[in-house]
Amino acid sequence: MSSPTPGTSIPPLYILLAGGTTVLWLWTRKPADPVPPLVEVDGLWSYYATAYRFIKNSSDLILQAYVRDRHGVFRIPRLFRWDYLANGADRVAEVAAAREDVLSFMHGVDETLQVSYMMGSEIRDNPYHHHTVQTTLTRNLARCFPQVKDEIVCAFDDVLSLKDEEWKPFAVLPGAMKVVARTTNRLFVGLPLCRNQEYLNISIRYTIAVFKRCHILSLFPHWIRPVIGPLMSPKKEADRHKLGPDWPDKPNDLISWLMQDAAPADKTVPALAHRVLIVNMAAIHTSTMALVNVLFDLTTYPSHIQPMREEVERVIMQEGWTKAALNSMHLVDSFIRESQRLNGSSPVVAKDGFRFSDGTFIPFGSYLATSGRAVQHDAENYERPETFDGFRFARMREELEQNADHAVFKNHMISTSPTHLVFGYGRHACPGRFFAATELKAMLAHILITYDVKSDEGRPVEYSFGRVRTASPTATILIRKRQ
Repeated sequence: MSSPTPGTSIPPLYILLAGGTTVLWLWTRKPADPVPPLVEVDGLWSYYATAYRFIKNSSDLILQAYVRDRHGVFRIPRLFRWDYLANGADRVAEVAAAREDVLSFMHGVDETLQVSYMMGSEIRDNPYHHHTVQTTLTRNLARCFPQVKDEIVCAFDDVLSLKDEEWKPFAVLPGAMKVVARTTNRLFVGLPLCRNQEYLNISIRYTIAVFKRCHILSLFPHWIRPVIGPLMSPKKEADRHKLGPDWPDKPNDLISWLMQDAAPADKTVPALAHRVLIVNMAAIHTSTMALVNVLFDLTTYPSHIQPMREEVERVIMQEGWTKAALNSMHLVDSFIRESQRLNGSSPVVAKDGFRFSDGTFIPFGSYLATSGRAVQHDAENYERPETFDGFRFARMREELEQNADHAVFKNHMISTSPTHLVFGYGRHACPGRFFAATELKAMLAHILITYDVKSDEGRPVEYSFGRVRTASPTATILIRKRQ
């Protein structure tokens, strides 16, 4: 079976259908409430022109709103709704403190990924796997780390297939996805399935399909999605590749943990296979995008390599290759956190409407996000925010440690704050961030002491679609065995 390739194009049929429903909706949509303030909208056609700009490059619009009022609330037009944007640490704190039944992270995920159509209503209505990932998986990370580390070594060896001293081009996005898929599934399903190429292709293909098709489906108004959604869903394709009843009996992997948390009706082989695929999709996408950015930053700013390499070697010599040892790799942690600083935050949905303390009201069912990228590029929050400084957070951490300040923990990779929103914040923080951080730090540490990396072309241009930013699937770096 051939390996899937990230970054395929959008089928023209879906574009035509979206265009048709846009024309129809022009005659049926009702004017939005006049508050809160708008961004660049002074008429109907201006509305849709701005909505198109948001699809092409959302970062500029969000930054424009942020510069206009760093503590304000704005609504930005999308094709068939208004998106709401909350700026400033105080508003971020209010969003973070809101209960799930008021501002729903799960409804935000549902709207972003079109869960009902891409994965099925049972995933939307009973996301018990979030609890499994947040609790049982996190508790077992230290115990399972030797297997994760072993798979990192084997996966890089197999994917790279390096010989002697040669520099070899490495297609970063598809290559990182293969390594992440194998490493993640060592913890999810164990050996030998985590190395089964057919199983890995299914997991990767499903991940790509969900993230491509959910954004296409978001181009349509809600009333037509029940018609279009089932036609685009990758769920039936995945169901044709059920993993079967012969999964290895691994008492300390995701399958067994899901079985502990699942209701009796959800303990069937097809239901568990589907649930594993869902968790795979989230883990593969998140960690792959982070690893891709780390590798590009590593080759763009090579002066960081030697200090991190020395740190990793010293820590491993003193503490061994353990999860606890990763906590002592402060430069590695800081480098990844700085790389992540370029990324945005997760949206939530105002299920019953939401009112900020100053009276600003977000209507029922609205899509609300915080301006993560703008906040993380604000000179009020970071010194020289446009400059990549891989050891920024390590220095901040060291200064706080010298002052015996307990706020030192705010600068760890897994920490969330109103000025670093990559993993969300408060009640709506990412439940899988502890696993993602462990996996990424172990991968970067292994790369540093095992390989040399460089790039002759600089950091590649990213592609944007709405809030999504991704690297070109053909962008490469050069890599060889460490000399």
